[in-house]
Amino acid sequence: MTSASDDALPGSDDRSREAASADELRRKAAEAARLARIFGEVLPDTTGDERGEGLRDGGADEWLRSQVPPHHG
Repeated sequence: MTSASDDALPGSDDRSREAASADELRRKAAEAARLARIFGEVLPDTTGDERGEGLRDGGADEWLRSQVPPHHG
């Protein structure tokens, strides 16, 4: 008596896993494209901290002082 796995072609499991993986990648890419169409590119790949944008000599203290209303100065 032979089982279903004995009748399968050698490597067919690998091919079906690759096909499933490729389908999953296509699905994820399509979903990402759909979200980008709807919401745009909301989040950059890196943050401002990683890029060094917006850093000044005084840092956060200077920013905080610049945010104080005139009547609290």
